[in-house]
Amino acid sequence: MRLVIPHPGHFSALKDIIEYKEANRLVDVAEVYMAGLPQVMGSGRATLHAALIDDIREQTEYAHQHGIKMNIVMNASCLGGHHLTFEGYRLFEWYFNELDKMGVDGVTVAEPYLVELLKEYSMETVISCVSHVDSPQRAVFYEALGADCITVDTNINRDFSTLKAIMSAVSCNIRVIVNEGCLYKCPFRYAHFNLFSHITASASRPLNTFADYYFDKCISIRVRDPSQIIRSPWIRPEDIAEYERIGIDDFKLAGRANAVGWILSCMEAYSRRSYDGNLLELLDCPSELRDIFYVDNKALDGCIKRWQSCNRICDECRYCDDITGRALKVIK
Repeated sequence: MRLVIPHPGHFSALKDIIEYKEANRLVDVAEVYMAGLPQVMGSGRATLHAALIDDIREQTEYAHQHGIKMNIVMNASCLGGHHLTFEGYRLFEWYFNELDKMGVDGVTVAEPYLVELLKEYSMETVISCVSHVDSPQRAVFYEALGADCITVDTNINRDFSTLKAIMSAVSCNIRVIVNEGCLYKCPFRYAHFNLFSHITASASRPLNTFADYYFDKCISIRVRDPSQIIRSPWIRPEDIAEYERIGIDDFKLAGRANAVGWILSCMEAYSRRSYDGNLLELLDCPSELRDIFYVDNKALDGCIKRWQSCNRICDECRYCDDITGRALKVIK
C-alpha cells in the first residue's frame, strides 16, 4: 500500500506530517500533495496556503530527505480558455520547467491539454478525480495522452467490476480516494469544482462575496436523508485489502484544506487499517455533519462484501437504508 497524504502547503505542516509518520512508523506513507501557484491556475478544492516557487523547492528537498515524494496539484476544471492561448502556453511551459528543475516528483492535472504538455518533463503525470475517469474507455484515453497514474472518479469506488475493467485496460497506476465524503452521483459536483477552480485562482475576477449554494444543498440533503451518508463512496481503513486484491496499491487521502491534526489522525487510521469511532471524523466532509451524526465504523464490518456486488439501483436495493438504521445515530 502507498498512502498519498494531503498537505495544506506551509512548511510547518509538512514537518508535522513527516515527523508524525516517522515517530509512529507509518511505513505506507509515500507521498504528499499540495496546491501550486494560484497565479498560474486554481485547483478543484479550497486552498489554505499556496506555496511559492522557493517554498516548493525547499519543501520538495525536505520531503526527499525523508523518502517522501512531492506532488503539485493543478487540477482546475475550468481555465477560462487561457491555457490555449500563446501566453497561456508560455506560462505553463515556464511553470512546469521550474517544477521539474526543483525535483518535484509529480503533477496532478484534470485538463487533457496539460496532460500532453507534461510529456516533455520527467515528472509523473497524475490524472485528477476531477477528470471523472469512470470507465475503461476514458482511462485508455488519458493513458494515450500521457498519464502515468489515474485517480478514478470516486463514484466507482465500490463498483469493483468497473475497477477491474479499468485495471485490465491500462498499464498505468490506478489510484483511489478513500475518504471523500461527497454525495454518491452528486448533481452539484461539476459546478462545485468549477466554482473552486475560479475562486482559488488569483488571476480570476475576484469573488469577494458569494453564496456556496452547492455546499449548503449538500449538507441539507444529508440532514434530511442520512442514508446518503452511507451511500457516499468512501472506503473504510479496514476495507483497503479488498482493493489490494484486485491490484490497486495507491490510496489517496482527501482533505488538504483541513487542519494538520485532522490529517495526522486520518493518516494513522488508514496506515493502521483500523479505526474505532465515528467514521465521519475521517471523512473530508462538512464538519457540521460530524456534530449531528455518529456513524459507528465498526458496525460497518462486512458491508464491503455486499457493496462489491451491488447493482447501485438504490430504490430497489435499500441495503444502505438498513445499514443507516443500524450504524448511524443522531447526536443529541
